[in-house]
Amino acid sequence: MERLVVVLCALLSGADTCVETKSNEKTTLSELLTTWTLEGCLVTIDAMGTQPNQSARPPTRGTTRPYSYNPPTTRSLLPRTALPMERLPMNTPVLRPVILCGGSGTRLWPLSRTHYPKQFLRLADEFSLLQNTLRRLNGLPGLGGIIAVANEHHRFLVAEQLLDIGLRGAILLEPAARNTAPAVAAAALHALSTTAGDDAPLLLVLPSDHVIADVAALQNAIRAAIPHASGGSLVTFGVVPDRPETGYGYIRRGRPIAGGYTLDRFVEKPDLATAKGYLESGDHYWNSGMFMFRADSYLAALDQFAPAIHRAMAGAVAGARQDLDFLRLEQAAFAASPADSIDYAVMEKTDRGVVIPLDAGWNDIGAWDALAALGLADRNGNTERGDVHSVDTENCVLLSEGRLLTTVGVKDLIVVATPDAVLVADKTKAQDVKTLVAELKLGARGETEFRHIVHRPWGTYEGIAHGSRYQVKRILVKPGASLSLQKHHHRAEHWVVVKGTALITRGDESLLLSENQSTYIPLGVVHRLENPGKIDLEIVEVQSGSYLGEDDIVRLEDSYGR
Repeated sequence: MERLVVVLCALLSGADTCVETKSNEKTTLSELLTTWTLEGCLVTIDAMGTQPNQSARPPTRGTTRPYSYNPPTTRSLLPRTALPMERLPMNTPVLRPVILCGGSGTRLWPLSRTHYPKQFLRLADEFSLLQNTLRRLNGLPGLGGIIAVANEHHRFLVAEQLLDIGLRGAILLEPAARNTAPAVAAAALHALSTTAGDDAPLLLVLPSDHVIADVAALQNAIRAAIPHASGGSLVTFGVVPDRPETGYGYIRRGRPIAGGYTLDRFVEKPDLATAKGYLESGDHYWNSGMFMFRADSYLAALDQFAPAIHRAMAGAVAGARQDLDFLRLEQAAFAASPADSIDYAVMEKTDRGVVIPLDAGWNDIGAWDALAALGLADRNGNTERGDVHSVDTENCVLLSEGRLLTTVGVKDLIVVATPDAVLVADKTKAQDVKTLVAELKLGARGETEFRHIVHRPWGTYEGIAHGSRYQVKRILVKPGASLSLQKHHHRAEHWVVVKGTALITRGDESLLLSENQSTYIPLGVVHRLENPGKIDLEIVEVQSGSYLGEDDIVRLEDSYGR
C-alpha cells in the first residue's frame, strides 16, 4: 500500500497557538498532531502564520457607514435550521446564486404594491419569499457569494431582508427594467470580476418570489445540473406538471442524459386541450425560470445570439459606481440594452441546452388562488391569515391585516383586507386582479404604489389619519439611523415622542427629547430627526398645510444617497 503524504499548514488546519520564535514551533505542533489519526502517513509540516507579524499595525478605526448589511462571513445560509454543510470534492466549482429581485406581483394586490412587491411578503411562513429562496440553498457544494439584482427602489428592502437572516451579498441596481437576459449578463460579468481563481464560477439563477416545498428535491436537482453546467451546457429546471396548466410556458425535453434530458424546445402558454396533451405525454415540463450555467458560457451565448445585450452590460458594469453597499450599474449603457428574457435571447436558440426535471412542490404564487396549493387550507378549503372568522364559508382565500374580517355563507371568494384597501373577487377571476391594478394606476391611486406601512432605509412610517389640510403619521426610526436634513415649502410638522429618544435639529437648535415630549417644526425651517439611542424611536407626526405630498421634501443632506 502506498504511503499517504500529508502536508499540514498550521494556519489553515486550525492551530491557533501563537509562538514567538521558530525555537518552539516543534513543541507546539507536536501537541497539535495528537489530535489527528496519522498512523502510517508521511507528514511534512510548515508552521506558517504562527508567529506574530511585527510590522503589523492595529487597524485604523474609520467612520461608521450609515448603512451596512454585511454581517460576518461565518454565518450560515440557514441560521435557524442548520442543514449540514456538504464536504467539497476537490474540483468543485464556485456556485454563485444570482437572485432576480425584480417584478411587481400585481396579481397579489392589495398586499403586493409597486414599492413592496410579493418577493418581500411573508406568505408561507415567518420568512419572506426572498429570504426562503436563499435559505433553501444551505448545504450545496461550493456555495459562493450571493449576487442580487434589484430595482433601485427596492435596494434597502433587499439589504434589510438579507441582514435579517444573517447574509451578505453584492446588490446590483438596475437603472431601468430590461428583463432577465440583461440582468443575468450584468451578474455574470460581476461574478467573473469578483470570483477568486481562474475557473469561471457557476451561476445559479433564481427568481426571488417562488415557493418550493421539498428542499431536498431541489438540491438534488441542482447537484444533477452541476456537471452539465460545468461542462459548458446551459441548464434550465423544468417543473414536473401535476395538472394541465394554461398559465405557464412549457419546456419539451429531448433525449435522456445523466440526471436529465437535452432541451428540445420551449413552448408558449397553451390552451387547455394542448395542456392536457402535454400532461399526458410526460415529456413536457413547466418553465420555472430557474437556470444554471458558467458565467463565461452564458456570455459566449449572448455574443452569439444577442451581442447587443452583452455589449450594453459590459459598459454598464465597467461604468458602475459603488453607492454605500450597492453597485449602481451605469445608466446610459444599461438603458441601451435590448429588453429580453433569457428564454428568448439564449435558451430557445442554443444547441447546448439541458433540462433537469424538478419535482419539488414548486409554486410561483402567481395569484391569490395559488395560496390554496401551499397546504394552508382548513377542512372547509379556506385559506385564512390574520384576524378572520368565517361561518358556512367554503373554498375561500381570506386575509386580513389588522381589522376583523368575517364571512357568512359564501364560497369561492378572495377577500383581502389591508388598512387602506379591500379586495373582493371571484376565485376563478384571480388572474384579473392585474387588470384591476392597471385601471387603478390610470387613476393615479396611491394604493397601488405603497403599502400603509412604507419602508425607508432609516425605518418605516405609517399613515394613521388624514384630512384636507392635515395628516397624521406614526414614524419608527431604527437605532443609530436618521432622516435627511430637509425642509418643506407647504407644511409644518408637530412631533410627539412616544418611545425612545429623539435628537432633533431645528434650524440652529439641537433638541434631545424623550417620551411624552414634543416639538414644532414651522414651515420652511431646516430640520432633521435622528435616533441616538439603543432602541427604536417612535414618534407621532402631525402635518398641517396646503399640500401634504411626499414630493414636498427638499433634501439638503442624506446618509443614504437619495
